[in-house]
Amino acid sequence: MFRSRSKDEQAATTKVTADQPQQTRDPQAPKGRPTPKRSEAQTQRRSLAKTPANRKDATKRAREARRADLARQRQALAGGDERYLPARDKGPVRRFARDYVDSRFSVAEYFLPLAVVILVLSMVRAGAMQSYVLLAWMVVIVLIVINSLVLGVQLKRQLRKRFPDENLRGAVAYALMRTLQMRRLRLPKPQVKRGERP
Repeated sequence: MFRSRSKDEQAATTKVTADQPQQTRDPQAPKGRPTPKRSEAQTQRRSLAKTPANRKDATKRAREARRADLARQRQALAGGDERYLPARDKGPVRRFARDYVDSRFSVAEYFLPLAVVILVLSMVRAGAMQSYVLLAWMVVIVLIVINSLVLGVQLKRQLRKRFPDENLRGAVAYALMRTLQMRRLRLPKPQVKRGERP
């Protein structure tokens, strides 16, 4: 099993390989890729020459690149430029979900101001005021839940109708999270006016 091969076996294998001609590439045969132009080759060499020499320079370059990407992303969030949006906001499905939410009123977007008012009113120690504040709190929560359910069902129906072949996973949850933000604080900024059809 682990013994060395005899000299006859070794000679037989060398004879078999010697009989087969060694295949070399024909000089006229294509090499599988086009020859780069001189300008392309020079720019590639320059980019290789610009690689940082030490870790400190590499870190500095990476930080600057990250800063530039974030600045581009902030501009895209403010202006709605699809190319530089974060991955969670990209695509026609997410854009439609945003426009669908932005084109209508929702109770959930007034949740924070209402919560502050209710909190302030709950500090008033008048007799019946506490029960009224609790009732108002319950009414706000019920209205938000009902509004979210109706909006979710309608949006899902519209998405299925408009994008039958697209992946719709997470689009409704994305839209419902957007309803919780006040309209002027939403990012990406709303691209449609209220009442305008998306």
